[in-house]
Amino acid sequence: MDLQITATDPEQPAALLDLPWDVPLTEWPEKHLVALPRGISRHVVRFVRAGSQVFALKEVGEWAAVREYGLLRDLDRLAVPAVDPVAVVTGRADATGEALEPVLITRQLVGSMPYRSMFETTMRPSTIKRLLDALAVLLVRLHLSGFAWGDCSLSNTLFRRDAGAYAAYLVDAETGQIQPRLTRGQRDYDLEVAQVNIVGELMDLEAGGSLHPSVDPVHFGEEIMARYGDLWHELTRTSVYPKDKRHYIDRRIRRLNELGFDVAEMQIQRSPGGDTVTFLPKVVDAGHHQRQLLRLTGLDAEENQARSLLNDLEAWMASQEDYAPGDPLGARLEVLAHRWVRDVFRPAVRAVPQELRDGIDVAQIFHELLEHRWYLSERAQRDVGMDAAAEDYVRSILPVRPRPEASLAEARAEPEPAPEGA
Repeated sequence: MDLQITATDPEQPAALLDLPWDVPLTEWPEKHLVALPRGISRHVVRFVRAGSQVFALKEVGEWAAVREYGLLRDLDRLAVPAVDPVAVVTGRADATGEALEPVLITRQLVGSMPYRSMFETTMRPSTIKRLLDALAVLLVRLHLSGFAWGDCSLSNTLFRRDAGAYAAYLVDAETGQIQPRLTRGQRDYDLEVAQVNIVGELMDLEAGGSLHPSVDPVHFGEEIMARYGDLWHELTRTSVYPKDKRHYIDRRIRRLNELGFDVAEMQIQRSPGGDTVTFLPKVVDAGHHQRQLLRLTGLDAEENQARSLLNDLEAWMASQEDYAPGDPLGARLEVLAHRWVRDVFRPAVRAVPQELRDGIDVAQIFHELLEHRWYLSERAQRDVGMDAAAEDYVRSILPVRPRPEASLAEARAEPEPAPEGA
């Protein structure tokens, strides 16, 4: 059988053809290899350079290679954090004609590390918790997408540092399967496997002296189960609120944000009588809100600001008579978004005197107004409305708010720290 390379990118095979496919991976020359940390694997795995890119190569049986390649492509389409599939190489044979195992090729995830490399220096318990939190988030995302992992573990995951937190990526989909919707039993099985694997991996680190002495592997295994349960409950439960209690929706969204999820959109329905609002949140990747806000409104904001503004836009749309989320003939989102900018966003920002908002961008002003309205509404146990919130914000918050230019001047006026040893 001749060598065959099945690839997602038509430009990749040319560079991949130059690699020594007639040699087992364990014997590849050093000139092709890249020294990167590798996790534990049942298979031979090597990092190699082809052209200008670095790839991860795994020798595995043909059925498993083709299947995992397809699963990784499906996860990519579902926007689930996982390694990027590149190609499957079949029909390999050595110089004597003896068949060699096929190879699954994935793109090296830049900046990622296997968990064992991260434990080379003893991690603090709080850091380990963030690591496991990231894995719980990944498992929830997979289950929401209909993917049953079958072998969730630290070993089958890559981690990226993400501004004090971690992001987790699936690296081994060999045992997985995708279905339209997972049953409770399938999810529970994944959780049981995850707990057993993680406790075992932490115990292995403990035996090797790489685990902080205050870390109890069994306790941390239970923690990931609890974290998963909290996330799953918040992300899948449908909320029904009185139409005039918009701050209840804000409270729910804040809870989701605290758990580490962003709300991309809300499936919103009004009751026949119009007196209640039902919604189910959807989660997204970082940067979504900036792009969505810019597309809908033309407003360019930071990610957290954009998330806040979009949340208000979604809640406001639910109160509009011509909002029909399930009707393709209903008002277009762009039309409603334009109306929200005209009738809600601009009047609120203009309620703040120009001399008090110099140096503060308008998206931040509106975000702070939303925060203040939420605070006042929680205190009053009713939605106080934007007009009252803006009035109180201008009267009680802005006069004592630190000015950006003042903060900069104070920073410049601070004395330089004395050099070490002085």
